[in-house]
Amino acid sequence: MRAVVQTVGRASVTVDGEVVGAIADGLLVLVGVTHTDTVETARTMARKVHELRILDDERSAADTDAPILVVSQFTLYGDARKGRRPSWTAAAPAEVAEPLVEAVVEALRQRGATVHTGRFRAHMLVESVNIGPRTILLDL
Repeated sequence: MRAVVQTVGRASVTVDGEVVGAIADGLLVLVGVTHTDTVETARTMARKVHELRILDDERSAADTDAPILVVSQFTLYGDARKGRRPSWTAAAPAEVAEPLVEAVVEALRQRGATVHTGRFRAHMLVESVNIGPRTILLDL
């Protein structure tokens, strides 16, 4: 599992003109799933995201109750080392990825986090205003 975590002043996801998820002063988390990921991997990712000390004064979302916007992002496993067209073979198929992204969201909520989401398999317009900018890649 791979996640890109960004500190944001605000972030939102719009699908077909409707805002389906939005936060202010929190974390935007793009999550990609690969073939070997499990529910345990999802729980570990949720813990890492929630406790990541990336916010002001080296605090985490767990420390500050900062909201988290989770967006599924299979393209995090795109491989463009050969040629100009990325290969997506490392990305898990949607049937595998969707429940694992949901497992990340559920694990974050079980930890007490306020979580908003995008919409799986939708054409999403993701907007964000980064703070810092601070961007961390988590690779499990």
